[in-house]
Amino acid sequence: MISYVEGKITEKNPAFLVVEANGIGYGLNISLSTYSKINELEKCKLYVEQVYIRDDNPKSFGFFDFEERELFRKLISVSGVGGSSALLMLSSLSPMEITGAVNTANVALLKSIKGIGEKTAQRIVVDLKGKLGKHEGGISQILMPSYNKYKEEALMALVMLGFNKQAAEKALEKAIKQQGVASDNVEQMVKAALKNF
Repeated sequence: MISYVEGKITEKNPAFLVVEANGIGYGLNISLSTYSKINELEKCKLYVEQVYIRDDNPKSFGFFDFEERELFRKLISVSGVGGSSALLMLSSLSPMEITGAVNTANVALLKSIKGIGEKTAQRIVVDLKGKLGKHEGGISQILMPSYNKYKEEALMALVMLGFNKQAAEKALEKAIKQQGVASDNVEQMVKAALKNF
């Protein structure tokens, strides 16, 4: 079992990266939070978690922060929350926001994440309340980037997260028009777009 991998980043986009260590390239699915932290780096250390969808098909996830991996592990321990859903949660809300939503039983905030229905949101609260620490969470202000390479990266992230490209483009457009604020933060752009599906 791989606990972490440290090496040169040879490929990256907002949802996936490859880290080369000792001549081996490790492909890891990542959250937007991790992407924003490694975006300017050439080398990095990522904490790894493997989730088995089938016995012969493990999916590997990488996290910049140890705490983010621990939260991921707790989320996937909830029945009905798989690796992709947990990663989408960590890309939609910060760990502090998720923790705050669970601790305050804010089912509406959890339900606002694409793919998380009311029953799953309730199950997350019931299973994890009191187990995630003391953070109080609200919805952070979202700033939108202008039309540029950041928009392309945001679109790629949405597609990698499993959304239809056309629908993702519409969600981004809607978010940009609603916010009307120029920024160069891919993570926040994708978070805003996720609210428009």
